[in-house]
Parts: sequence; structure tokens; C-alpha cells
Amino acid sequence: MAAREKLTQKQVRRIALAAQGFTDRQPNGAVERRHVTRVLGRTGLFQIDSVNVVARAHYMPLFSRLGPYPTGLLERAASRRPRALFEYWAHEASLLPVETQPLLRWRMARAEEGKGIYGRLARFGRERRDFIDQVLAEVTARGPITASDIDGHTGSSGWWGWSDVKHALEWLFWAGRITTHSRKPSFERLYDLPERVLPAAVLAAPTPAPEDAQRALIEIAARALGVATASDLRDYFRLPPADCYPRIEELVEAETLIPVDVKGWTRQAYMHREAHLPRKVRARALLAPFDPLVWERARTERLFDFRYRIEIYTPAEKRIYGYYVFPFLMGEEIVARVDLKADRQQGVLRVQAAHGEPNAPPDTARELWQALEEMASWLELGEVEICPAGDLAPALGEARK
Repeated sequence: MAAREKLTQKQVRRIALAAQGFTDRQPNGAVERRHVTRVLGRTGLFQIDSVNVVARAHYMPLFSRLGPYPTGLLERAASRRPRALFEYWAHEASLLPVETQPLLRWRMARAEEGKGIYGRLARFGRERRDFIDQVLAEVTARGPITASDIDGHTGSSGWWGWSDVKHALEWLFWAGRITTHSRKPSFERLYDLPERVLPAAVLAAPTPAPEDAQRALIEIAARALGVATASDLRDYFRLPPADCYPRIEELVEAETLIPVDVKGWTRQAYMHREAHLPRKVRARALLAPFDPLVWERARTERLFDFRYRIEIYTPAEKRIYGYYVFPFLMGEEIVARVDLKADRQQGVLRVQAAHGEPNAPPDTARELWQALEEMASWLELGEVEICPAGDLAPALGEARK
């Protein structure tokens, strides 16, 4: 595609869906580690979130792109040797390929200087370094270890309070002095030293200059997005504007990013030079709120004409669509949204509300029902229960019959 090409919204949507892996063929047989690697090569990371209404956020992008898969594949990649993933702050807390770790060392170094982190945490790092060193010594001696293992443990400074321990561990994590070894079923982190967690080859890799690392991160974002504005690219790894925007210009000069105009977009867009425009996309996927296809809400609206907000923190009486809503991708468009809850005690995937979009085709309910059955089976829930809320609920009930 030539530089300054004019693209339509539909073309950009197809490019974005291909970049995110929605045109890749799903496995015919068992899902294997190579399939996980392929998806991660598309998305660059999986966002972590503690909400477990249906399934934890980092499990969902694989399901949306591969269909039912054994979650143990992802758990082993993140917590056992040969370790393929590690946790760090990228787009919020994230699971990333271990090869990305050197590209984030500049962020770790800044965190150690009190930059790019919460003000309270930076102040704690300045004022309580002796205490932080004591917590690091505990991790060194006893790791892998949880915050609650240290909380209340008698050390040289007496009884340690939970708040101080948590601050110290969070500061050490930001600074790259400790990392996540694994997580308990309760989702509590077990901390350990990077040299006991990360592959030796990763630790031995040279540390890139910050500018080189930032360019590499922006390129990962550009590959994952296909076509994106500067703010989209910056958001993917939450890069500071002063670091991101000059690097974008450098990538344009290197012809890694191609400036393009998108009809209806008010801001300049950039396309990765290897972006692919498929003739058609035949996707069917339930998208979790923290899926990289939809996590940046303004971009989601530009791509799909779909206004999406997560309503977890909205009082129940003021929610429009529900507590934990999954957009439903069908073909090349988002055609519905469903508020889902996995009731594990009852063995039910509960559709608490189902709403169709104006562009929803006649077979939306049937396709959505099949996707819900597939999800319920993956979650080992025996039944899909449809509540009467939402304009799509009656048709979904008919599809069930």
C-alpha cells in the first residue's frame, strides 16, 4: 500500500481484525503451546485483571481467537520452565513474552528513580529504602513468597504492617528487583528474584537504549493494531507522550510506519508496513472487556461505531447494559453485547442481559447462542441460562430451543 493512502473505516476494521489474529485459522485438533505463542505474537501481551465474574481477563483473548483451550497451557507458560511469559506493567498489569523484558528495563530504571509510578509509591521508595531492602532480603531468603507470608513476620525491625510490606513489594516489582514467580488459586502473587524466574538468556540480553526500546514497543503495538493513531500506539504500552511521539516520527522516517488517512477519522493514522488487508473477515467471538481489540474505548468507537464502557464501578441502578459485558463480534462487526456471569456453584453460565446493535443481522441470536454454548463448555458449566433483560433476550431464548 502506498504512503498517504486513503482508507475506509471498513478497510481499517479488516486490517485491525487481521492484526489481532481474527483471520487466523483455528486449530483443527487440540490447542497446543504453539497456538498460544501465535496469538501472543499477534497481541503482544495479555492484560491481567483480578475480576473473575466469568474468567480472569488474561485467559479470555486466547479463547476468543482459538476457541476452547486448556487454560493450563497459559498457566504453564507463565509459571513453569521453560518460562515463556512474565508479568510487568505494560498496558496495566500484563503478561508478556519474556523476550520483551529487556525492552521494559528503562521503565524499571525510571521507577527506581521514582519516575513514572504513583506519587505515594515514589515517596515510599525515597523515605523507606532501608525497609524495602529488608523486604527484598526476605524475598531473597524465602522466595517464592507472598505478601501475606511476610505480613506479620518478625524481622530486625519488629512486626511489619501489611500496608508497608505491600508498598515495598510493589516498589520492588516496579523497579524490576523482584518479579512474579506464579500465582495462588486466590490470584495472590508469589514473588521471587528475576534470576530465579526468568530464563538466563533473557537476563543476559543487553539493555537497549531507552529510545531503541521505545521504538520496539511502538512497533509491537503497531503490528497488533494494524492501523492506529498516535494516541492508540501510545496507549498500548502506556508510554509517556514525550517518549512516544518522537519515536513514531522516527519509525515513519524509517518507513516502518506509513502515514495514512482514514475516512471519518479526525486524527492522522499510521499503518504498519506489514499490515494485511483481507478481502473478508469471518470471525465469531465473545470479547472480554480487557481484550486488546476493544480495551481502548475511543478506538473501538472509531472502528466499529460501537460505544462501549465497562460498568463495574457504576451503581447497579445506573447501569445501562450490565456489570461485566462482552461485545459479540460476528463477521466484521460487533453486533450485540451480553452481560455474563459464571455461576460456578450452580454450574450455569448466566446471560444476565442481552442487547442487539442496530446492525445486527437476523442470525445474530443463533450465532451468539452457539458462542455461549461453546464458552459454557470451556468453563465446564453445564447450562446456559438466559435472563429476560435486554431486547435480544427473547430471540436468544428462541435460538436456545
